[in-house]
Amino acid sequence: MTFVVRPADPGDAQELKRLGDEVAAEPEGWLATQDGWRSVGDERRYLRAIRRYPHAAVFVAEAEDGTIVGRLSIARDQHPASRHVADLGLMVAQSHRRRGIGRALLAAAADWARENDVRKLELHVFPYNQAAIALYQRFGFVQEGYRKQHYRQGNAYVDALLMAYEL
Repeated sequence: MTFVVRPADPGDAQELKRLGDEVAAEPEGWLATQDGWRSVGDERRYLRAIRRYPHAAVFVAEAEDGTIVGRLSIARDQHPASRHVADLGLMVAQSHRRRGIGRALLAAAADWARENDVRKLELHVFPYNQAAIALYQRFGFVQEGYRKQHYRQGNAYVDALLMAYEL
């Protein structure tokens, strides 16, 4: 399968809404929200704003047919003591997992980080998401912490692993 990783564009809002809703609806609850992704309008506004904001970026993986099959957001911490750290969020369509998309998006994030003087990437992952944990470990992320009851999903609180990658 062929795909292209590129910076997201406000025109991607509809596809990103579809992808976010699809991943949020999976029974495993891979996202911290199960109420679906933000609205198309909100996504479009976010993508417009992020283009003017030098401390964050969104990348997409686009399949040959124009479908967005992956999304990665990266944002630098704005506190002066931790401006060298950036937080990641990653999602890949279930139908396109284990095809190198997640790795390619992580590589784009690492490139962006190097260009922007970021020395450390961090992310949260649910401890039951073994496939994602394996992807992050293969890329070079290591577990730095365990956050008990860090996210709320429905009426329950779920734990999160904190993983980091040093550039």
